[in-house]
Amino acid sequence: MKRYSRITGTGSHLPVHRVTNADLVADLAARGVESSDEWIVARTGISARHFAASDVACSDMALDAARHALQAAGCGPKDIDLIIIATSTPDMVFPSTAAILQHKLGANGCPAFDVQAVCSGFIYALTVADAMIRAGAATRALVVGSEIFSRLLDFTDRGTCVLFGDGAGAVVLEASDTPGILASDLHADGKYVDILCVPGHVSGGQITGKPLLTMDGQAVFKLAVGLLESAALATLAKAGLTEADIDWLIPHQANIRIMQSTARKLKLSMDKVVVTVDQHGNTSAASIPLALDYAVRSGQVKPGETLLLEGVGGGFTWGAVLLKL
Repeated sequence: MKRYSRITGTGSHLPVHRVTNADLVADLAARGVESSDEWIVARTGISARHFAASDVACSDMALDAARHALQAAGCGPKDIDLIIIATSTPDMVFPSTAAILQHKLGANGCPAFDVQAVCSGFIYALTVADAMIRAGAATRALVVGSEIFSRLLDFTDRGTCVLFGDGAGAVVLEASDTPGILASDLHADGKYVDILCVPGHVSGGQITGKPLLTMDGQAVFKLAVGLLESAALATLAKAGLTEADIDWLIPHQANIRIMQSTARKLKLSMDKVVVTVDQHGNTSAASIPLALDYAVRSGQVKPGETLLLEGVGGGFTWGAVLLKL
């Protein structure tokens, strides 16, 4: 019998501290940086985002999202035999945030590791987990995207600091004899490293370089729309399906204009696109599982429907996953 994987539970976490555009604009004004709610909404579609408290770690948010996903799947920590976290904001240089989550969760013993593909991280992690389950190396995986991007932001750069927020999303992926994950498509091109990066690191106990996010917004936008379309079409082709078979598009929640452009290229109405960027901002690797959990728990997305998940991120990385819920 052929072995597949299916999502059996979703979960998410948003920090308590919600920052509206008005809150952020006031903070920026105190720093001598001019912005406005109208300017932010017109260019990004973002109205609010959440920032984690200073004592909250990436693994803490991942833990809450994971517990919700496990509950939804009707299983416990001991039932998990693989943990993958997608993050660019780990608790520490090493060990992995996945290992730290494993201990906090009480799921000790199974493989646990991080995937670093920035905003495409969850797509990468889900594809890896699916491959391991299909190969028989795992039966029930916990896949999490968790990010605290607020700690990487340069609040003197209004072009980037208004975009990002913090959060975590998780899914439980289980072995199944019926297809759940239908196809996936992953890519990267390192020649675009400089258009979206945090060019700093730790050396000799000191931070060298610039440990804050830098981005060429126009270059990212132009690249993202084309790459998302190509990844979506390639994934559909692998599954023998077309754009007409998509019930819901759940894209990386980076910018409403990128999402609208992608939908147009795939001939999809925005009524078929799950949108949470307005309230969450760009939560990097957490954005797709956050949006998925919101859509599932609100009843927007229903069991049996076909979903296309896709994302682009620094690296430059991009990819898509087609699945039946």
